[in-house]
Amino acid sequence: MTTAPATATKPVDTRGLAGQTVGDTAICAVTQTELIYRGYEIADLADNATFEEVAHLLLVGHKPSASELHAFKSEVASMRAIPASVRAAIVNIAKESPNAHPMSILRSGISLLSHLDPDCEDNSPAAGMRKSKRLLAQIPTIIGVCQRTLEGKAPLDPDASLDHSANLLWMITGSKPDALAAKILDVSLVLYAEHDFNASTFSCRTIASTETDMHSAICGGIGALKGPLHGGANEMAMEMLKDVDRDCAGGAMTVDAWMQRAFVEKRKLMGFGHRVYKNGDHRAGILRRWGLKLADKQGPNSKKWFDMGDTVQAIMLRDKNIHPNVDFPCGMTYFIMGIPVPQYTPIFVASRISGWCAHIMEQHAANRIIRPLASYTGPMQLKWNG
Repeated sequence: MTTAPATATKPVDTRGLAGQTVGDTAICAVTQTELIYRGYEIADLADNATFEEVAHLLLVGHKPSASELHAFKSEVASMRAIPASVRAAIVNIAKESPNAHPMSILRSGISLLSHLDPDCEDNSPAAGMRKSKRLLAQIPTIIGVCQRTLEGKAPLDPDASLDHSANLLWMITGSKPDALAAKILDVSLVLYAEHDFNASTFSCRTIASTETDMHSAICGGIGALKGPLHGGANEMAMEMLKDVDRDCAGGAMTVDAWMQRAFVEKRKLMGFGHRVYKNGDHRAGILRRWGLKLADKQGPNSKKWFDMGDTVQAIMLRDKNIHPNVDFPCGMTYFIMGIPVPQYTPIFVASRISGWCAHIMEQHAANRIIRPLASYTGPMQLKWNG
């Protein structure tokens, strides 16, 4: 009796925890076709909800009523000011280290806030919610103080009369945004607010699982988000487009030729591909449509970036079958809004803080320390004196 040869199976690559489910959450679900925040799909939220409503949804756990939203917005707006000592420290760092990355300055600012937060060491649900609201309110202020100082300008005070997104633009640019600009930034914050166990959120949960404080976990999340393979991708995507614009100026070369050269040189083209989404990031199309509205309003100098981006996107799809992720249109959209490129990822934090804090509170509520195993590949049984 002969036995059929065994069918060889390709080993599964689980490096980086690829494809592994490592915990439960009621906050967010990510599938190939949907991004769900506590039951609500992202396209529905982008069309119909404000960022403050989404922040309430993520942090409190349900869609706010009109009275709940009013109370939430008023409370958060009243918390926007940062202590004078923290403000002075950020100014000093930005002045003395002008090449410091704004994400690093933001991380330091949040670390400093921890020393002055009366709830810092309290991991109870009520204290966690108070800290979450304060961080949500104060992060735009830190971003604004940092950017204004880097530009040699006096930092501005937050404006409690403005919604979260409009206040963030005011703090950075010194101009009160018009309705379209404020709406576009608001939509981007909705899109960036949450994304289940991504690298930064998982970092927050891992740190929180040791039962340390929320501020420490958030500092870890910022460190993870800073990387170009995560939050920093929107900065790198815009820098890439600026390279394309420079090299192709005046017809010196075509965008297609630039892309072919990049392929040959194996240049990493940021803003494309996604660990989860294999058929395209549905957030990308939403943000592109909003960014294009502003570009059309502003004229050819803004529209050219979206035309160039569409060409790059088409070539990537044609030659590599890789779709853009949300960071690609984000780079172009923030650029034509006049937002300095190094502040793109801090703005990501101004949004994702709502998701991070929700996950930290969820982790603390039903905690078990996160401690995976490792597959050791080194030598065994060496003799020190052998």
